[in-house]
Amino acid sequence: MKETKGTVLSAKKQWWLKVNTKSVRFGPLDGATFPHIVKIKYTVDGKEYVKHKWLNAGVRCPAVGETVTVIYHEDKPVKFSISL
Repeated sequence: MKETKGTVLSAKKQWWLKVNTKSVRFGPLDGATFPHIVKIKYTVDGKEYVKHKWLNAGVRCPAVGETVTVIYHEDKPVKFSISL
């Protein structure tokens, strides 16, 4: 596993998958959190990759333009995870 820096190009909220965090709600979005899909651009050995990553509802979504740490497989750089 190796690390590089990547840039967040876009972040989309998945409105169709609502996760309720409260047992009693007073409105339809009271206590609701949503997962996100982020688009990340990173470079490995001179080759640029643009990939999507799905983030769970409890994870902080990075802002567009934010730099994140990308952890990738040495033999297959398209397989990656991000560290926030």
